[in-house]
Amino acid sequence: MTRGISLRGFAYVLLAGTGLVIAPGEARAQQSFYAGKTIDLIVSTGAGGGHDSNARIIARHWINHIPGKPNMVVKNMPGAGHVRAGNFLYNQAPKDGTVLATLVPAFLLAQVLESSKAIQFDAARFNWIGASASNNSTIYVWSTSSVQNMADAMKQEVIMGATGAGSYTQIYPLIMNAIVGTRFKVIAGYGATPEINLAMERGEVHGRAGNNFNSLRMENPEWLRDGKIRFLAQVGLKRDAEHPELPLMMEFGKTESDRALLRLFSADIAVGRPFLAPPGAPPERVEVLRRAFDKAVSDPAFLKEARDAQVDVSPVKGEDLQSIVIDIVSTPRDVVARAREALAATEK
Repeated sequence: MTRGISLRGFAYVLLAGTGLVIAPGEARAQQSFYAGKTIDLIVSTGAGGGHDSNARIIARHWINHIPGKPNMVVKNMPGAGHVRAGNFLYNQAPKDGTVLATLVPAFLLAQVLESSKAIQFDAARFNWIGASASNNSTIYVWSTSSVQNMADAMKQEVIMGATGAGSYTQIYPLIMNAIVGTRFKVIAGYGATPEINLAMERGEVHGRAGNNFNSLRMENPEWLRDGKIRFLAQVGLKRDAEHPELPLMMEFGKTESDRALLRLFSADIAVGRPFLAPPGAPPERVEVLRRAFDKAVSDPAFLKEARDAQVDVSPVKGEDLQSIVIDIVSTPRDVVARAREALAATEK
């Protein structure tokens, strides 16, 4: 899979991100298209997690702002570090706006690092509709662990539960081992993140990575309230406003080169919880979906449900997401080469 964007692909990205103004006749055409139809919303995680719960809340409100008010059905498609759902959306889904997806953006790194032979997409050519929130991720251990901070994790083995290759649950501990010198031992093979949570509560693993603050507040508020987990680091480009004392993963880099590398593994957090349409979808339909999404995430009814469910809302427009993704997949080759070497070293 080629990481770069072809001239033809780049031209398409520009077209998809122009913010077209839909004429009244076109708006009526889109209403006529969606009336009576069902949109499938593919979620790249298993049922029950924070990403899945967020998708279901969005779906209930998004349809109220799409002309023609179609139905929307959420379908889970976990697997291969979120690559399976990405491949489906890119290659198999109809390109008429009746199949959309929300993917955990770990698949962006998989493309940049060419770490999965299963990748059959170019992320820059998806139509990025919008994100409901951009929220830092975390690395933490259960409170009964003897590990108090990242310095302890450099001195003793810490068993971390993980799902598929290429997921944040694996990537963050492995890159920290390679660059910072932590001693995380990754136990992979859990079907979904709720299984890791159970394993952690049972004492089978010490902790996990890749759970964002939003998911924690929504799924496990008692963990935060009762101090059942101990944070070691947060992952993002700036510290979370509610956790200003918790270091960023990239701050543990010992040199500028190390910090630049860790920044690469933190950048896709800015993509947040994105919603996408396949490449080739009609630009005018993409525009309708984007503006409907913008209205949905500012709808008072949505905001109330999100607040009641303790779901963070910090929307990112689709046009901005498109630019962020282009920057990520255009990462300089020397940085990519060192990142691949670092991950390869942890697998020996």
